[in-house]
Amino acid sequence: MGPLHHAKEKNEKILVVDDNPDIRRLLAITLGNTYEVLLAEDGKSALQAMRDHAPHAVLLDSMMPGELDGLQVLQAIRSDPQLKDTVVAMVTARGQSVDQLVGMALGANAYFVKPFSPLKIMTWVQESLK
Repeated sequence: MGPLHHAKEKNEKILVVDDNPDIRRLLAITLGNTYEVLLAEDGKSALQAMRDHAPHAVLLDSMMPGELDGLQVLQAIRSDPQLKDTVVAMVTARGQSVDQLVGMALGANAYFVKPFSPLKIMTWVQESLK
């Protein structure tokens, strides 16, 4: 009889960037069984984590305190030759269509409005990393 629980191989890294610890925790729990989850709470640490760990996908809050908000982080990712092809989803409370258009124009691959469905985000990550 084989083991009841197989640990999944976690080779793909997902960076979750949000200043709200509850959102970081929720996404870490949602994604943690399948992926290696990295956490950052502001734009500066997000870019550092990207350069240090080269995640396969980023879930990025648009409104964060500090030097860089999420849209500035997105611009920095898209203008960096090493990072520009990383899959990025904005996860934000800004649900106006103009906010979504700006995010997509700056190069976001997807846009999730809070409160979001963790299942939808998981499905998007799985589809994006195929």
